[in-house]
Amino acid sequence: MSSETDATMVRVEPSNTPNACVIWLHGLGADGHDFKPIIPYLKLPESLSVRFLFPHAEEMPVTVNGGMPMRAWYDILEMNIDRKVDKAALIASSQRIQSLIDEQIAEGIPADKILLAGFSQGGAVVYHAALTYSKPLAGLVALSTYMATFEEINSAKAPANAALPIWVAHGAMDEVVALQLGEQAISALHEMNYETEWHTFPMGHEVVLEEIEALGSWMIKQLAI
Repeated sequence: MSSETDATMVRVEPSNTPNACVIWLHGLGADGHDFKPIIPYLKLPESLSVRFLFPHAEEMPVTVNGGMPMRAWYDILEMNIDRKVDKAALIASSQRIQSLIDEQIAEGIPADKILLAGFSQGGAVVYHAALTYSKPLAGLVALSTYMATFEEINSAKAPANAALPIWVAHGAMDEVVALQLGEQAISALHEMNYETEWHTFPMGHEVVLEEIEALGSWMIKQLAI
């Protein structure tokens, strides 16, 4: 694999022409480099020829950070259990990701070989981006996150992704995004008639090897179909 970085993302290319793509969004205050190191631990076979894209969120003032700028997909106004956020900015970020999907399709990767993944803030964005995207995707991965735009997704959900495979994981001891928020997202998905695969792990607001290996096995199934 080879990688390159520019102002918008970290891009990791397979050794052969890519047949599939994973677009993975980082959490608040991180950047596209954050999840690049997990690629080998997913143990995806070279035969899948997967391109990885790790976009950087833009820097913006974040209310819960005292208004100081940091990389964020949207502003978080309150850190309580209800997670008051700037929904317009979240939706704008999801549209950016949808445009990135369109670019991959234009480069020859079919929509049903494109998988979205996101951690924390990034997970809230990919929930919206995937479930409202007009073409069938390979899958959706939501890690240690929550659903911030249930009403908006419910009113704009795309029939093309009504049967989208969804893999959700959360830390049982998450001190940043409470487990209850992950459970609420699962309830919201079920209310909208989505099937989900739900996992909890004995961890905080992080990822662990057991989780990444389980996710890798699931991703292989979705991208090999």
